Order: sequence, then structure tokens, then C-alpha cells
Amino acid sequence: MTDTGLDLGIVPMRDGHIKRHGPEGFEGMRKAGQLSARALDMLTEHVRPGVTTQQIDDLVRMFYLDHGAVPATLFYRGYTRSSCTSINHVICHGIPNTKPLREGDIINIDVTCVYEGWHGDTSRMFNVGKIKRKAERLVNATYEAMMRGIAIVKPGNTFGDIGHVIQKYAESQRYSVVRDFCGHGLGRLFHDAPNVLHFGDRGTGAVLEPGMFFTIEPMLNIGKPDARILDDGWTAVTRDKSLSAQFEHSVGVIEDGVEIFTKSPAGLDRPPYT
Repeated sequence: MTDTGLDLGIVPMRDGHIKRHGPEGFEGMRKAGQLSARALDMLTEHVRPGVTTQQIDDLVRMFYLDHGAVPATLFYRGYTRSSCTSINHVICHGIPNTKPLREGDIINIDVTCVYEGWHGDTSRMFNVGKIKRKAERLVNATYEAMMRGIAIVKPGNTFGDIGHVIQKYAESQRYSVVRDFCGHGLGRLFHDAPNVLHFGDRGTGAVLEPGMFFTIEPMLNIGKPDARILDDGWTAVTRDKSLSAQFEHSVGVIEDGVEIFTKSPAGLDRPPYT
């Protein structure tokens, strides 16, 4: 789940408060991250026209409970679902409901578990049937933007380096980067320092150090980057109703680079899932 100080009540913390974790933390995050990755793997056969996002949410909740975990979003700050399901022009935090998916939709499914005290947070885009070429291009570019940001993660680089690479690539593809939401630190807490911006300048922000855990989860729009929150207090949509896409991984900084905790064990990290 994305972090925004305004909407989730998260107070940004100073760079000096970014936690560094040891081997126990890495082991805990591997287990939690892989469980959430498997939850998304499980959904690949269920995301199709006619299925409701509430049915998807029920599958996520049952999967977590069956594997000894709990959904981190359930009752989090008043949220009442086990996942977020964001369709087409919904940027993030879409609330599952009884409306069926339609042919041509694109949907981001964002899941987070708490397993043995650690949080596994990840999201992927899913195609509902055959989608239009412009939607396919957006989905592919968003995944590429995330992976380019992750590739920058290593000791000595900065959080600004991550945002700069993501922004530069997104804008080279003529997409905009949403500014209202960001990645976040995590571990035993769902949302922790730092805020991880998906735009910015090289050499700015805190320096990456081994043991830091955080999410990278860019949101790209076909149109302008502006967002607005619906009356439910959660659902963020594009102001110009243009398509939006998002991918998310949880990562840890290691001595020689980065470890991705939430990679799909089945290789299903991006659509099409065939």
C-alpha cells in the first residue's frame, strides 16, 4: 500500500531514523514477501471478466489466513478490506466491491500480509481479457520504471537517485509520475521512514545503507499526474480520468546491491500471466 502523509496520517520521519536491519530482519522479510508474492500468483487464474473485486479480496484474505498470516490492510486506519483493487483511472487504494470486471480493464491488486511479525507488501497490474495497446504500453512502462528504480538500489546511492531514474524513464515514454503518493519504509511496521519518492534529483535525500527496507511502487498516468481522493476517503483517481498503472516491490539494501523480497516464485511478475 502506498504512503501519503496527508491521507494515511503518516508523519514523515527524519532520514536519521531510517532503521537498519540484520539477518533476522532479512529472513523475516523474505518469508513475508514471498507469501504476498504467492498470493498474487494465486490470483492470476481468477482475474477475468465477470469476476468482482470483492471475490478477489475474499481470495486474498482466505489465502493469508490459510497460511498463518493476516492481511495488514484489514481494519488499518478504518480500511475494511484485505487488498486494494484499482481499476483503469484509479491510481491506488481502490476498495473492493461487487462490480464485475470488464473485458479490457486493467487492474492493480495491492496486497500486504503480516507474517511472523513482518510485512510483505507488493502489487502487480493484471489485464482483464484483451486490453488496448495504449493500456498495454502503460503497464509495460510502469513495470520497467519500477525495475529501473530498483536497479539503482545499492549502498552509496541516494533515494533521490531512485526517483530521478524513475521520473526520467517515465517522462521519456511520455507518461507522468504521480506525486501525491510514494513508497515507504517497512518491516515490523507497515509504514515507516523513509518516504520513497518516485521523482526527484540525483544525489538528494538519504544515502542508502545496508539493512534498509522499503518499497518502490511508482504510479504512472497517461495524462497529467494530478490526483483526487473520492468521498470514501481512500480511492485516489486521476483528475483527468486518464489511465493509471502501478507496480510495487519490497526491497532490502545489501552490501553489493539490492534484494527483492516480493519477486514471484513462479516468474509471474508482470502480465500477460500465461
